[in-house]
Amino acid sequence: MTAPSLTPSDIVVVAAVNDDACLRRNLAASPAIAEGGVALHVETGAPSAAVAYNRGLDATDAALVVFAHQDVYLPRGWERRLLEAVTALEARDPDWALLGPFGMSEQGEHMGRVWTTSLGQVVGAPSPEPTPVQSYDELLFVMRRDAGLRFDETLPGWHMYGTDIVQTALAAGRGAWVMDLPCVHNDGFHDMLRADFSRAYHFVRRKWRARLPFRTPVLWVSRHGLHMPLQQLRMYRSMAGRRARALDPDAPPQVYARRCGWED
Repeated sequence: MTAPSLTPSDIVVVAAVNDDACLRRNLAASPAIAEGGVALHVETGAPSAAVAYNRGLDATDAALVVFAHQDVYLPRGWERRLLEAVTALEARDPDWALLGPFGMSEQGEHMGRVWTTSLGQVVGAPSPEPTPVQSYDELLFVMRRDAGLRFDETLPGWHMYGTDIVQTALAAGRGAWVMDLPCVHNDGFHDMLRADFSRAYHFVRRKWRARLPFRTPVLWVSRHGLHMPLQQLRMYRSMAGRRARALDPDAPPQVYARRCGWED
């Protein structure tokens, strides 16, 4: 892949969708998609994120595959930012596999800038230079198609696949990075980590036991697994404060993009 020769037509956005109204209000309203510069491929009815995204890989052929939640909004010019980031990244790591706007650095720090409506604020730290990461938030990440990665369809449900795919890339000797690609996660309030999250957490803990510990955006994955109940307890204790900060996910995401200075 020759980064400087890439154009928006070399990008496809793949989304697993179960709420058409949410999709229209957020991801599909992103100027890059709404104005026709970047293709959007939608998968529905899949039993897991891994299945949905592998189907999306098989149904598309663009060089850069953006896996995004339906409630993510890409501010105007985001596709240009992505192409510039890829050019900068290739100068640092010609064999990179994954690139995201938000993840956990090798030191366990939240890197990248993302607005989250559920917390009513921007989270993370700016990453103008490529920062290697050990996991992603699943809201959005980019895969280089010719890296040849696939999602593990034995991973159950809709959580932890951002961690699993990063660990898959690293185990194959390929790079996973964060750069400054700010976007809006117009998500609703999250109260607790439920049984579906727990199943995915313990799957990843067993699968990558030899590489533990590592940090996800939510909690540590450790051999003993005690970080899971501890994080549930922390979330329970902080629930009232988090609920008070949460804003309206039905509001136009452009409002939040403008608030952050990411869109005029």
